[in-house]
Amino acid sequence: MSEQPEISTVAQLRAAGHVQKSLREEIRDNLLAALAAGENPWPGLHGFDRTVIPQLERALIAGHDVVLLGERGQGKTRLLRTLTGLLDEWTPVIEGSELNEHPYEPITAESRARAAIDGDRLPIAWRHRSERYVEKLSTPDTSVADMIGDVDPMRVAEGRRLGDPETIHFGLVPRANRGIVALNELPDLAERIQVALLNVMEERDIQIRGYVLRLPLDVLVVASANPEDYTNRGRIITPLKDRFGAEIRTHYPIELDDEVAVVRQEAHLTADVPDVIMEILARFTRALRESSEINQASGVSARFAIAGAETVAAAARHRATVRAGDEPVARLVDLETAVDVLMGKIEFESGEEGRERDILEHRLRTATAEAVREHFRGLDFAPLVEAFDGRRTITTGERVTAAEFLDALPDLSGSTLYDDVAARLDGGSTGHRAGAIELALEGLYLARKLSKESGDGQTVYG
Repeated sequence: MSEQPEISTVAQLRAAGHVQKSLREEIRDNLLAALAAGENPWPGLHGFDRTVIPQLERALIAGHDVVLLGERGQGKTRLLRTLTGLLDEWTPVIEGSELNEHPYEPITAESRARAAIDGDRLPIAWRHRSERYVEKLSTPDTSVADMIGDVDPMRVAEGRRLGDPETIHFGLVPRANRGIVALNELPDLAERIQVALLNVMEERDIQIRGYVLRLPLDVLVVASANPEDYTNRGRIITPLKDRFGAEIRTHYPIELDDEVAVVRQEAHLTADVPDVIMEILARFTRALRESSEINQASGVSARFAIAGAETVAAAARHRATVRAGDEPVARLVDLETAVDVLMGKIEFESGEEGRERDILEHRLRTATAEAVREHFRGLDFAPLVEAFDGRRTITTGERVTAAEFLDALPDLSGSTLYDDVAARLDGGSTGHRAGAIELALEGLYLARKLSKESGDGQTVYG
């Protein structure tokens, strides 16, 4: 963050050549400048490059208020928060102004009076772009006073007349003047509150208990909502939908790499989670989004895979702590621990009661098999299969260290299979090498080349 400008009066501001812009002009100019320079105005967003982002950019260039529609966990809130990057880093306001008025254009009676008295000595303050973004979670108990304002009884008690505009306490939207107002889960806002926003978004004035204040508010209203066919708690009223210049549908990542990138970016991992484990989690999540056993109207959030990655990392860290000396590297066996905690993060169809765990385990096996085919295609596993002579077994599990697992592997004299498997997954360290070979064993089991028995936190291949 750069240093705040030292300009402190209107006279100094004019002398510096400052040009006043409306909020929409400011956003448009900064967006076009970033695009012309080849910069990415949307850091941290994956999978929207050819769909959502172009639509949003066109809406902002047009100066439209925007509503994002999409299922949970599609990055709507994150996308709205990146809009602050399109604001000027510092912007001047009249010092002490409740509505953040521009020094060149005071809009309240109080600020106009101060400007007339102080003239070029009118003091100014500077607001950082982070202070010009206001986010409100729409809840049914939100009131008109919260959003727009109300008469302040304390100011009336001080002796002001009830008809005096200075008796008004402004709500969230007016106080966000010259900034962005983000309304999350807009349908949850009571319809009478939505009605109160109509004038703000079109006529740019506000009505409070009979007052009509012609305040030229300069706000950009953006909102997020679930599709109306899912949210039974409320709806966006038709006149308000008409006020939004752009309605943009979001979606889950289309490409597997984008899904993995989202999980990598958002997950707070306490251990090393190899790329192939992340890939399996991403494939697992995508399979559930296509499953007829899952309620697709509610969606399978990106938080599902994120929570899975964090749980897998925690299992690896737990093993490394309990079995001192083991590397904190996640392996396939740790994925099983994620199923228990992820079951409550999705909604199953009503006819699937009692089968929830079986459904998740089946989809996880499918995702694992896809990853095995992708990474081990072309390798000859015959030497490893032949090494299991009907008596030999290999045990792995949440308490088996990587070194113990590798030491128990059968000797494949003359074969480089173990090295080849590890090389396919960049398995340089002991933990990564064990994880790669463990995945190969699981692939042989899924291909019906080996047997497998699981229980009490351990798995036996034979």
